[in-house]
Order: sequence, then structure tokens, then C-alpha cells
Amino acid sequence: MKEQKPKKFSIKMQKKLLCLYALIILAFILLSVRLSWIVKADGATYEKQVLSQQKYDSVTLPFRRGDIVDTKGTKLAVSEKVYNLVIDSYVMLSRETYLEPTMEALSANFPDLDMTAVRQYVISHPDSSWYVPLRRLTYDQISGFQAAALEDSKIKGVWFQEEYKRVYPNGSLAADVIGFSRSDNEGQYGLEEYYNDVLNGTTGREYGYLNDDANLERTIKPAVDGNTIHSTIDANIQGIVEKYLKQFNEEHKDAVHPGNGAENVGCIIMEVNTGNILAMASYPTYDLNDTRNTDALLGSRKIEMVTNANGYDVLTKTDTYFTQEDIAALTDDELLDNLNYLWKNYCISTTYEPGSTAKPFTVAAALESGAITGNEHYQCNGSLEVGGHTIKCHSYRSGGEGDVSVQDSIAWSCNVALMKIAATLGKEEFAKFQQTFNFGLKTNVDLAGEARTASLLFPVDQMGSADLATNSFGQNFNVTMIQMITGFCSLINGGYYYEPHMVDKITNSSGATVQNIEPRVLRQTISESTSAKIRQYCRATVMEEGGDRRTGRTARPAGYAIGGKTGTAETIPRKNGEYVVSFMGYAPADDPQIAIYVVVDRANASPQDDAKFATGIVRNVLTEVLPYLNIFMTEELSEKEIQELAEKQIEITNQYTQKPEDGEDQNNGDGTGDGQTGDDQTGSGDGTGDAQGGDNTTPSEDWRNYPVDPATGYLVSPIDGGLIDPVTGADVGGDDSLGDSPVNNNLLNQQNE
Repeated sequence: MKEQKPKKFSIKMQKKLLCLYALIILAFILLSVRLSWIVKADGATYEKQVLSQQKYDSVTLPFRRGDIVDTKGTKLAVSEKVYNLVIDSYVMLSRETYLEPTMEALSANFPDLDMTAVRQYVISHPDSSWYVPLRRLTYDQISGFQAAALEDSKIKGVWFQEEYKRVYPNGSLAADVIGFSRSDNEGQYGLEEYYNDVLNGTTGREYGYLNDDANLERTIKPAVDGNTIHSTIDANIQGIVEKYLKQFNEEHKDAVHPGNGAENVGCIIMEVNTGNILAMASYPTYDLNDTRNTDALLGSRKIEMVTNANGYDVLTKTDTYFTQEDIAALTDDELLDNLNYLWKNYCISTTYEPGSTAKPFTVAAALESGAITGNEHYQCNGSLEVGGHTIKCHSYRSGGEGDVSVQDSIAWSCNVALMKIAATLGKEEFAKFQQTFNFGLKTNVDLAGEARTASLLFPVDQMGSADLATNSFGQNFNVTMIQMITGFCSLINGGYYYEPHMVDKITNSSGATVQNIEPRVLRQTISESTSAKIRQYCRATVMEEGGDRRTGRTARPAGYAIGGKTGTAETIPRKNGEYVVSFMGYAPADDPQIAIYVVVDRANASPQDDAKFATGIVRNVLTEVLPYLNIFMTEELSEKEIQELAEKQIEITNQYTQKPEDGEDQNNGDGTGDGQTGDDQTGSGDGTGDAQGGDNTTPSEDWRNYPVDPATGYLVSPIDGGLIDPVTGADVGGDDSLGDSPVNNNLLNQQNE
């Protein structure tokens, strides 16, 4: 076999290889030239394109949710700036000298911080810049760390993210009205929910961008803070109402069964001629700063989900009254169901049968329609047969009320008379006036959660004679508290139905007014003449003689004439011994300025059908609220009433007086008052006055210690020898007419203040 000779690298092949090398070198030269040209001509543009693909953080700037204030500017809800502590691992590890000083500063200034967990996170996440170990710190809590960071330049990788925390300075005050907001600025219940969009602002943002020199710069789009809402609530009146609701609970809790003093107790105070709500509260309540505190459930009945006869799951009250052990056994869902029930506003969201507080509405409808004139009389024998049913009056055991006038039908709360009036009115007119007074419809009060009661009234085509009869005195149809008091205001203010509202002004973060919310008349329900008669009848219910027949007499505060009507409604199922009692009234009797409505739902008492549970609260509240509103006393005080006012530490400096007109001084310049009480001339003109009026009532309680004149039985003033009535404290003359006496001048000065 022949040995093969290796092929020679021919000249031709060498030339081809040389050409290939030359072409490659030329390509590199051309590419280098091209790159150089690009860098010189368009380098900045391409640099921006590259840099723009890198990550630059944009920071969200939070807005401040608007405040909620009362009618005098007292802050009810505010937003305070707080800080979240953020760990930036990338920066902290960018140099070896940063880690330990930063860890030491964190440990020294934040004792609640788990430093082991922080160190572990930083080491295991070297590229992270979003670890938030502490939230909602106050400025005082972070100021120590910030000072340390300024002193030591090696403390790096920690910064504070700003946000706002909702705070309620008065705790539980007006909780039903205000509601609360979550951490995401979403309002829940009350004004917080209804005006959520008004209270919320717009978040801002801080952006990173590159300028013409390819340097990173930042721009800020500032946040827009939310608006402030100015409520009609008066925090002082609200506090008085809540004080007496709580007092009622303390007096009656655990009386018959374990638990609160009643299932619910509610109160609304409204301006008669505007629809402004001055106070709205119910008990039990809760702390707005700690809405999930389960202590607020103690004493309430447990709510649980059950399937009703129609196959629907509904929340129903059980017979269990919460103890700590019961609360601890709740599941998360059960706890939330019960808290939601607690957070609801009883005054607008719960329905009930109004009872006899509905009687003025029935009488007003009959008067307005012409069905009666007001001069009629009815015979009450204690019961009435209607539609095959025997319907009783509260006086049936004593044989009835006998002869009952239209005024007496309200003042004595006679069911039989009301049934006869309703029969004369007819079901068509009755149903028409129910709608006129807004029963069955929402009042559109500016609060979240108002109930609609359309399905809880009898339509005309389904209303039988017995239904009409029971409806006439407030049974067999349901209402809400806000419906009742709003309609009642129209009964006594000349017939003008004002839309109830909680807010009268909205301002922006600079204090400029964005919107004024004026009182709004929706309709006229009755005429002025009918309204005057209803005022007369309701005044008689409280003020006229008649012993036990005057159902509202226990609601009258010392020194004042008021009008109103009590209500007692048996709950369903009937004959269970459970009642809702109430009182709805107004003051002053002759010139209504405010209306008050108190409802006590199933008092913890036996028996429950006692309107005094409601009238007692009304009396206590009005005793403090009326002087606060500068509504003057007009009625003679008994010794017991004087003692009551003394115990409440309420000075009797404005009794028996008429509020002076603007610019008019009660002091006539000669030391004597005008002695007027309303339209009655009770002063004598010589500065002496009498027990019924005048301006000479001693302004303090010191007169109680004056010596007694054995000849007259009057007290003798050691200052001037004047005689003082030992019951009322009124000056009745003596050795000095007191026209220019120090005592009289001092009194007049106090009255004019």
C-alpha cells in the first residue's frame, strides 16, 4: 500500500485566507468608527433610553381626611399624621460600615422592634427596600431615631413613610352619628360613610425623572386634603343626652334579668323650625377609637344567624345576654355580626310600633281633612268592638274614660276616642296623611343606614276596619325615630315639614366655604290652625290639671311649660309582657324651639309598660338643655323642684323671665324689672313682684339660710330687711321696697347677662 503525501497549503489558499483576515479587520475598523460617531452625535439620547429602563421609585403622598366638627367648631373626628418605619436593605448593606450603627440605633429607639427578625430580613434580602416592621408611629416615637441619624452619618437604610390615622378626641361621644373610618379611608356608618367622598381628598405622588443633563430629578404632585364637614350636633347637648342614657342603664341593668337597662334606649333633639339635629344618641354605644372592643357587647343580647320560615337566613336576637365567656366563645363571623348590630344607629335603622305618640298625627289628619272640628266628644267605656275584635283602652279595667273631648283623647291617651276619630276620617284619608307625614318613606337624613318602612304599613286596599282602628293609636305599623320626630315637628311648627339634616356647612382645608346646606321645607303637612290645636292638645297632655289622666306630666322639667305625648306599644308576639315606651315633646310650650323624642325599647323592669321610663329621661335632659339654650323658665317652682335644681347645681337665675329683645335691657334703670312672664303681667311695677313672676327672685341659694320672721313666716334678708318667700325665693317686700337694693340690682345684672 502506497503512503499518501500531505497536501500542500497552496498559494491560492493563502491568498484567500489573507483576504478574509483583511475583511474582518476592516469590519472592526468600520464598526469602531461607527460607534465613535454614535457616541459623539447621539450618545446622550441613547444614555437616556438606557437609564429610563432602570428603576426609579415613585412615592405616594397621602391626603389628610377632612375633620368632622360640631356646630360650634368642636372637633369630633380628626386625622393625625403618623409614620411607618421602612427598612431599605439595599442601602443598609451598600457599605459594611452602615449595618451595625443602624441596627444599634433601631434597637435603642424602638424597644418594640424584634431586632433578630430585622437583622435576619436584611441579611437574607440584600436587594429589598420595602420591609415595614412598625406602623403608625407618632412623631415623638420617631424623633429619637431621627436625631441619632443626624448625628451619625453611618445610620443608613431606614426611612419613614407618612400616612394619617383617624382619631376621635371624645371617644364614644356621638358614635352613632359620626361612625368611623377604616385604615384605607373608607367610612363606615354615620357621617363618615355618608360624606365619605367629601371627607376624602386626592393622593399625591413624588416622581423620579431625568433632566437634559441625564441627572435624576424628582417632581412632586401634592396631595389634596379632604373637606371638613360642620355638623349640626352640639357636643354639649349631645353629652347631656348621653349622660342620662347611661344613667338610665346604670339604674336598671340586671334588675329583672342579667344585662343592660333596656334592649335599646334612643334620644333625638331637633330644632323645630330648621330640621337641624342637635343631638342623636342611643345606648349601648361604643368607643370610636377602639371599635372592636368587645366590652361594648357586655349586657346586650346575642345576635345569631337563623333560617326563618321562608327559608331565608336572618339575624335574630337570642335569649343570651353577653358575658365575657359568651363573647370569648364567638367565632369571627359571629363576632362581626354582633359588632355590626352594635355599630348601627338605632335612631334611624331600627323600626318599632310607635304607640300613642302616633295619636297627635291621627287627630291632626282628621282636623285637616275636615272629618272633625275639634269640638266633638266621644264616649269611652273601656273598649270598642271593631271588625269582630274587642280592642281595649288602657282604662278598660276602670270602666273607661267616660266623656272624652278631642283634646282629652290625646291628653288622656284614650284609644276608644282615637278609633272613633279614625273611623270618621276613613282609611283612604288616613293612608294619605300617613304618606304626607312621610311614614313608610325615608326622611333622607344625611346619615348612612336609614331604614325604609314602606312594607311595614298597611296599603289602603289591604287595610280592614280593625287595622285602621289599631293604626289610629300607633299599633300594627312600624316607624323609625327619625320619621316620628321629623313629622312631629311639622305638627307643631305650623305644618312645615323640614328635611332633617346633620350637616349645615362644608369647608375646604383652607377654611373656605365650599357649600352651605340651608334648611329645606319639603311640604306643608297641615295648616297653621290645625297646628295650633295640636300644640294646645299636647300642652294639655303635660300641663293641664287632671291628675293621673295627664300621661305626660312627669316629663316636665322644673320651671318650664312643655307639650308632648307619651307612647306605649306592646311588641310582637302580643301578651308577652314586652313593651316599647316613649315620649315625644317640645319646648317651650307656647313657642316651640326644640323637639325631643326618647324611646325605651323593653326596659329591664317588670312591668315594662310604664311611660315614666321615657319621661324621666326627657325631664333630666331638658332640665339641663333648656337653660343651656337660653330658653327661660316661665313656671312657678315647687320646693321639691328647687331642691332638685340645687342637687343638679343648676342656678335659678332666669326663672319667671322673658328673654329680652336684641338691644333691650330688662333693667328699667330704676332697679325694677318689667315683671313679665310670657303674655301675663305678673310684676307689680314697684320691684316687688310675687311668687308667679317678676324679676326679683334671689339669684343664689343663700336665701335658704336667712332667719325666719315669726310673724309672717317669711325669710328676712340680713342685707336690707326684705322678706323672701321660703318656697320660691321670691322677694315679697318688707322694710325696703328693694327698688335700688344691692340684692335686686345684683339679680337684674345676672338676668341681663
